[in-house]
Amino acid sequence: MKKIPWHFLLLLILAGESVFILPFVLSRVFRPTVLEVFGLDNLQLGLCFSIYGIVALLSYIFGGPLADKFPPRKLIAVALWMTALGGFAYSTFPSYSVLKMLYGYWGFTTIFLFWAPMIKATRIWGGSTSQGKAFGFLDGGRGLVGALFGAMGVLIFSVFITSEVSELTISESRTAFNQVILVSSFIVILVGLLVWFFLKLDHEIEKEIILEKITKTQILDVLRLPSVWLLMIIILCAYVGYKITDVFSLYARDVMLFDQIQSAQVGTFLLFIRPVIGILIGILADRSQTTLWLVVGFIVSFFGALLFALGLIPDSATTLFFISILIVATGVYAARSLYFAVMERGQIPLILTGTAVGLISIIGYTPDIFAGPAMGYLLENSPGLKGHQHVFWMLTIFSFIGSISAWYYYRLYGKKKLN
Repeated sequence: MKKIPWHFLLLLILAGESVFILPFVLSRVFRPTVLEVFGLDNLQLGLCFSIYGIVALLSYIFGGPLADKFPPRKLIAVALWMTALGGFAYSTFPSYSVLKMLYGYWGFTTIFLFWAPMIKATRIWGGSTSQGKAFGFLDGGRGLVGALFGAMGVLIFSVFITSEVSELTISESRTAFNQVILVSSFIVILVGLLVWFFLKLDHEIEKEIILEKITKTQILDVLRLPSVWLLMIIILCAYVGYKITDVFSLYARDVMLFDQIQSAQVGTFLLFIRPVIGILIGILADRSQTTLWLVVGFIVSFFGALLFALGLIPDSATTLFFISILIVATGVYAARSLYFAVMERGQIPLILTGTAVGLISIIGYTPDIFAGPAMGYLLENSPGLKGHQHVFWMLTIFSFIGSISAWYYYRLYGKKKLN
């Protein structure tokens, strides 16, 4: 297969994070603000994410095989445009009932036409020798795009604030956050245009990666692979970790007693860690054992989570707080960067990547359904430090399960030569 140019991966990186800016990145960076301007508590916001996850689950099932039948370019561009339309509804600060419907809509637009095509296109770019680099750069690059969106959002938000942060009214917060949403929506539309015109594959490559029809036999062949079942558990555990990073800005406000701007800056700091980890881990993985680095990621996440779960960070220890964030983020982002990079090692056929991703994601991304409400329940029922400790115990448990599953994957495939 011909080497595909770098701009192809750069467009995947840009699209890969842009599509999630509206439903997830803004609420990660501005979580306290989102709760205030929409009049929500943590459990209600968690239920919005849960509705997203339920719709996404169905979208994985039917969207996976679609990626094996059509070129990635068209599917990804349409997904971006449909997601941006939801942003304009979001900017009106709809009622809680409408907001739940909007998250259901985003569960469809960001997954059905988007997720499997993005993963398959990245695997195509990586070929047989650069899977770690491809997926490390994808996740790290997505992290950088998310960080830039976050920084831009904080800047726009602060520009439209006319009074002291400590004296902000809900009306002023809404006005400022409205501008953040609208600018983000227009950028997502622009990214869709770039993808439509420039994310093109050579005709010969398209013929190699697209099937006319997906048969039941092919689906059963994929389900017989041990790597598919192990990846379901590995991704589930890693994705719980990723979802839990959403609470760091809230932890900063509730436990470290930061204000809204400082809390948003914590969320943005987290986003800037992700590209560094993704790129470094991708390069290291290709030079050694991708599967082994996946195990390391879970172990680091486990010990980082323990620091928070055991309450070892006093509210006066700002430096220790940021170091602990760095440890957790290193483990979580390393695992997230590599879990699809090991598909090649797990002997999953390239032409059936979309179908495999769809099947794996049915289990792997169920945290979209349960993680938000679970975190919301824990935080609302034990306000302050205690609730956050409970959330990080949840991360500790899933990191432990993930490390065992990743170790078994390494034992099965880590030392095998690729066919």
